[in-house]
Amino acid sequence: MKKIIITIGRQFGSGGLAVAKELGSKLNLPVYDSELISKAAQDSGFSAEFFEKKDETRTSFSLNAAFASIFSSAAEDFISESGLFKLQCETIRKIAEQGSAIIVGRCSDYVLRDTGYTLNIFLTSPMPVRVKRISERTGLDAEKAEELIIKKDKAREEYYNYYTFGNWGTASNYDMCIDSSILGIEGTAEFIMDLATRSGILEQ
Repeated sequence: MKKIIITIGRQFGSGGLAVAKELGSKLNLPVYDSELISKAAQDSGFSAEFFEKKDETRTSFSLNAAFASIFSSAAEDFISESGLFKLQCETIRKIAEQGSAIIVGRCSDYVLRDTGYTLNIFLTSPMPVRVKRISERTGLDAEKAEELIIKKDKAREEYYNYYTFGNWGTASNYDMCIDSSILGIEGTAEFIMDLATRSGILEQ
């Protein structure tokens, strides 16, 4: 199979990671989500926890949190948001250079916009479907689950829009926007595979 990178943007609770894993299983490709955070940490020397705390959000990052054993509690050293984003972008590019992969979120569609072998997907689902999924995953009641969804979507939107100068979830930013509730997880993965094949990005 020739090189292919599938990026998956997603609304919170739309099953983005589940679809990515289904694709990874069907195509025998590595999937990078939380794994991407760990890899970025390894490449940069920062702890994985340092990245996880502010994943796909925009705030200041204290080096004291990352190097607690080295810096004192009074340390006032900071790495900028842009600096952390740059580290993550470098990791995404390295992953793409090494071979085919599926990358979830982290502005990966924008980071890899100049390649000729990337298929960019955005997944969405109606709020009731997402509330049900998040409630089952977290044990939250429907009201709390919806509040969490709104909060997560807002954070992802602000993060994406700030670093890409685009509009998160806008159809023109992606090759295809899909309501994953229509075909389900497996059906959505198969639909993406069919799109990739028809577009010539994925060989039959």
